[in-house]
Amino acid sequence: MSAARRTIVILVVVIIGLLAFLVVQHRPHIAWRTHRHHPVLAWDFGNVVVDADNSAAGDQQRDLDMLDMSLEKISSVYYKRVDEASLLRGERQGLLTYLKYKHVVAMLPLPAANPQASDAQVEADANGLLTAAIGKYGPRAGADNLTYAAIAGALDSLNDPYTVFLSPRDKTSLTEFIQGGDFGGIGIYIGKDNKTHEVNIIQPIDGTPAARAGLKRGDVILSVNGKDTKNLDLDLVMNMIRGKAGSMVTLVVRRGKNDLRDFSIEREVITVPSMTSRMISGDIGYIQLYDFGERSAQEVTDALNRLLKEGAQAFVLDLRDNGGGLLDAAVDISSKFIADGPIVSRIDRDGHVETDDANQDAIPPHPLVVLVNQYSASASEITAGAIQDSKIGILLGQKTFGKGVVQTIYDLPGGSAIKVTTQRYVTPNGRDINKKGIEPNILVPMDYRDVGIAGKDIQLQAALRYLKHQIALTKPSI
Repeated sequence: MSAARRTIVILVVVIIGLLAFLVVQHRPHIAWRTHRHHPVLAWDFGNVVVDADNSAAGDQQRDLDMLDMSLEKISSVYYKRVDEASLLRGERQGLLTYLKYKHVVAMLPLPAANPQASDAQVEADANGLLTAAIGKYGPRAGADNLTYAAIAGALDSLNDPYTVFLSPRDKTSLTEFIQGGDFGGIGIYIGKDNKTHEVNIIQPIDGTPAARAGLKRGDVILSVNGKDTKNLDLDLVMNMIRGKAGSMVTLVVRRGKNDLRDFSIEREVITVPSMTSRMISGDIGYIQLYDFGERSAQEVTDALNRLLKEGAQAFVLDLRDNGGGLLDAAVDISSKFIADGPIVSRIDRDGHVETDDANQDAIPPHPLVVLVNQYSASASEITAGAIQDSKIGILLGQKTFGKGVVQTIYDLPGGSAIKVTTQRYVTPNGRDINKKGIEPNILVPMDYRDVGIAGKDIQLQAALRYLKHQIALTKPSI
């Protein structure tokens, strides 16, 4: 299989209104699985068109190939039927929007709206539109940039925030996330409020420049290096905050209603933790999982084995603020608690179902509470839904985000890619949680800013009380 046709199946988890992106860099929360070398993850980079490094010129045939491959994939694998005429209109709009951004007054032909057009005609019309744009405006806007804009515009016409174009820089960030490792940044998770459209700090990571500078949960990032963030996609804000270790970034944040503060922070190489674990309340093992990454399943396995040796009689699996990750990791981690049976099923537009079953390597049954909140998404919801449906444990906290769509990433020439929604997923009991979320067994409302704060984390306190009661019930009476 050629590099251009390699796919990465991913469970998208862009939380448009929230996703805790790790600006630190990055490890946004996602959920993925590996089909041989194809990872499945839950995360989205967005569809912002960015300038290419070599925008002055581009290979025209390669640019057309990129566009053709993108349209072909959308037409053949998108999880809904596609109006190809709308793709052409979207391509044109994407080009015009980018040219306006570059302060170029442009005129482009309006494609004919013919729903009966053949694939060959659609391809010819799309190529003609891009060729015209490059011929007229390439010297000023860049052929590569115009190609990116055309593809992004076509995908944007689907009105699917999870089907997007990935520039080479975005694709590199995705690869870094999948592989794990260290990144240059300041060390924060950010999210976007879907009502105010403001960018919030979900959590600074302990020991990072952000934490040392005094950034706090709930701070609203108003600008980065002087650029307003309110109407920007999270991925663009993330890329603005990221940078070379040793360089400076300036943030203006609002704390509370009117307290504006400036922060000039030196970026560092950030080591992003996947999880933490410890014994709590004497006999309860506590595991907080920040994302479902490539190493997460092994780390959880190691933590469970250690906590069992230390005498854990019950467990808390904390998935709050965890936006997801690799599907394989979700299946593997769920399998540590669920002995057998289905974990998740994925369904394409033709109704074909693929089911991922437990690995049959679970630890012995113990009382289990999974903590969730409105920022638990995608891979987190796969694990939470499987545990709830299997009745091996309970969910406590607040309703989850509700991200139940699967994407596949297709590589394009030149290092870019497209991410296309190809499936939806359901829990073992067949529940479709997309845009619905999962209701916890025990509802405990709480401000997300109090997660992990001693004396204020009432969800964790409620989980411990529940587990203490369950432990007492399992002890033999005398």
